[in-house]
Amino acid sequence: MAVINSIADLRELARRRLPRALYEYIERGSYDELTWTRNRSDLRAIALRQRVMVDVSKLSLGTTVLGEAWKLPVALAPTGLTGLFHRDGEIQAARAAHAAGVPFCLSTMSICSIEDVRAGFDGTLWFQLYVMRDRAFNDSMIERARAARCTALVVTLDLPIQALRRRDPKNGLAVPPRLTWASARDFVRRPSWVYGVLRSRSRTFGNLAKFFPSKGTAALSEWMGSQLDCALTWKDVAWLRERWPGKLVLKGILDADDARQALDAGADAIVVSNHGGRQLDSASSTIAALPRVTEAVQGRCEVLMDGGICGGQDVLKALALGANGCLIGRSFLYGLAARGEAGVALALNIIRSELEISLALCGEQDVRRAGPQILA
Repeated sequence: MAVINSIADLRELARRRLPRALYEYIERGSYDELTWTRNRSDLRAIALRQRVMVDVSKLSLGTTVLGEAWKLPVALAPTGLTGLFHRDGEIQAARAAHAAGVPFCLSTMSICSIEDVRAGFDGTLWFQLYVMRDRAFNDSMIERARAARCTALVVTLDLPIQALRRRDPKNGLAVPPRLTWASARDFVRRPSWVYGVLRSRSRTFGNLAKFFPSKGTAALSEWMGSQLDCALTWKDVAWLRERWPGKLVLKGILDADDARQALDAGADAIVVSNHGGRQLDSASSTIAALPRVTEAVQGRCEVLMDGGICGGQDVLKALALGANGCLIGRSFLYGLAARGEAGVALALNIIRSELEISLALCGEQDVRRAGPQILA
């Protein structure tokens, strides 16, 4: 493309560059994808209030979340398999986030290990934890996060059991990528992606490989399938709170009662999230759930939102409805798949520009003052 000026442009480049299985892993949701669709449609339905004749010559997009200064009210969300979308993808995305002045959150299911990511950049690093049945694994990951100087632990709550994402098994998604007759045809058409993956530090789950150094990928996959804990309760969150000295962020809240429970469990921040429409289908969109969650917590903790964020106007709408900031997942993954670190930087710049212009046209100078008054 001669001109790239939207997240949709980066999405198209990612589609061209990635094998189908990986592209649709980013792109799609669970079951009939009703929740995945609502995340976007509900954001689009919100109208902004245009104002004129206001001095907007000096605009501020910076904010403070969990005591950290962000140059933009977004952070890069934890996303699994990131290192398969581009060579050493987690490291490249983290560097782009640091250059933009925003945090990067590493997933438990990353391809590059937490140690490799920390060695690759010196910015603000958060770590996302899936709480497993094996408490020794949880303890190990918490200690590794502390050693990597992570400032926040993000605990994902909405995956006690994994929903069916119908396209993944149909596409033969595997880690590391598995060579079959069908995948071979796909790989041959994407030589730059193949070359990058072959040169990567890791092609399997880096954090799990360190915990099981000699058991191989098959054993890791079998272990992972047995480890999602359906018996998790708020007592387990209290157990984590005792072990984690930094900021505790609880991700996957859509319900006001759950938000109050999260406060009681010691959360410093909540992420209003439906796992990108990849878990409970027919659930509420995150933008629809956001006002009831912010009303429930009454400012006693900070509230972030993810799901459906595809530009700066989406960020502004979330801020207007009470979010302190947003997490972006698919938007940065498109950029990463398209152009590596430079693509993530471009995605963040697109969001920055859209947010700045929209803020000005709504008659506000400071993103921290965005509230219901900017909604039509």
